[in-house]
Amino acid sequence: MKNFILNIFYPFLIFSLSIIINCSNSNNKNFADKHQEIELIAYYAGDKESIDQYDLSGVSQLIYSFLHLKNNELSIDNKSDSLTLIHLTGLKNKYPKLKVLISLGGWGGCKSCSSVFSSEKGRKEFAKSTARIINQYDADGIDLDWEYPVVPGPPGHPYSAEDKDNFTALIKELKAVMDPNDILSFAAGGFPSYLEKSIDWNAVMPLVDHVNIMSYDLYGGYSKFTGHHTPLYSNDDQRSLSTDYAVNYLIDIGVPPNKIVIGAAFYGRIWEKVPDAFNGLYQSGVFYKSLGYNNWDQLDSGYEFYRDQVAKAPYAYNKEKNYFFTFDDSISVTHKTKYAKENGLKGIMFWQLMNDKVQNGLLSHMVRAAKSE
Repeated sequence: MKNFILNIFYPFLIFSLSIIINCSNSNNKNFADKHQEIELIAYYAGDKESIDQYDLSGVSQLIYSFLHLKNNELSIDNKSDSLTLIHLTGLKNKYPKLKVLISLGGWGGCKSCSSVFSSEKGRKEFAKSTARIINQYDADGIDLDWEYPVVPGPPGHPYSAEDKDNFTALIKELKAVMDPNDILSFAAGGFPSYLEKSIDWNAVMPLVDHVNIMSYDLYGGYSKFTGHHTPLYSNDDQRSLSTDYAVNYLIDIGVPPNKIVIGAAFYGRIWEKVPDAFNGLYQSGVFYKSLGYNNWDQLDSGYEFYRDQVAKAPYAYNKEKNYFFTFDDSISVTHKTKYAKENGLKGIMFWQLMNDKVQNGLLSHMVRAAKSE
């Protein structure tokens, strides 16, 4: 009789225990998602004095942008750059949790990268000079912003299929000479051709701390049509150009979520000559200019503002002048910050601090979202 009872009730006991364990794991996961600390990473392209206007209490990394190549070596361009970097690393006394990184390149700032990094000599000399600058200035690492390996970047910038393997070799050289605690990251294009062709993700990601996805400029200065330049999610008209698309692509190929940092834009992009249809969205147009969040008082009058509830992206259209405006705002950066938390990502970064308002800017909304439950 005893064995009979066990045979009857044992399967139900195991099933019940499995439900309890799964619920416990699920609750732990939700707890971790809700309470985890994420990185808030600020790119900074300003001078020595301007940084002091901003409250960096919620910022975990400050990336000084940009240093450039001189022959095969990373170079401090001038005395002003040197003094600025000294001042930035000195801010760690005021903000003990802050890490200060240097950055190579940027848009238009890496013309010789493909050539220099194509040789072992070039990679070694660059890596040694990078480690020297990090130590000399008491910095905490480097973020590589090569735009772009393998695929076209700024007009006239060389690129080749060999860039992919050369980038991997460059990362290995840097790891060999940098201090073990130094941060090594890189900025990645958020568009499909970069994601699919530029990086050997399986080889590179185990060697770096994280990747900063430039999930902005997805409709950029060379686009002949309007669109959301920094949406969180894809919609039917913009399926492969969104933050979420890039994140899912990387996760699907094996990149750990906790090594992914998404991007926000502290500036908007304006197109002109845009037809009055669908509030200017996904219409032909000519790129006009970019405008920092701190200068939105310079916007022409006549804009009507809208929000794509699928993409979680704001935009605006000026019927009088046929201008289309795409941007991030306080609501969209809050969505992005919460997305990073809820999906177990490393964090969120933005370009760039000098485009923010000193008081009640976009950074303040990101800090509040990062601390929220």
